[in-house]
Amino acid sequence: MNWTVFYTKQAQKDAKKVASSNLKSQTQRLLDVLAKNPFQTPPPYEKLVGDLEGAYSRRINIQHRLVYQVFVAEHAVKVLRMWTHYE
Repeated sequence: MNWTVFYTKQAQKDAKKVASSNLKSQTQRLLDVLAKNPFQTPPPYEKLVGDLEGAYSRRINIQHRLVYQVFVAEHAVKVLRMWTHYE
């Protein structure tokens, strides 16, 4: 059973940046992984701390990350960001 993936407003804005960059295929591959199993490795993920505690992150490339939260009871994944979190 696939997980439901939904996006914040920020992630939707980030998606436009991803679409106009050469990172679309890498990002789509990560989103496909999240839809199947957000805890799957590889590709590796890390638990975030601080402001984003409870969220997870996977690298799109050196600079950009896909940041998401997992809601196990709802079988859902909320994508928070799909671009650099250093901006």
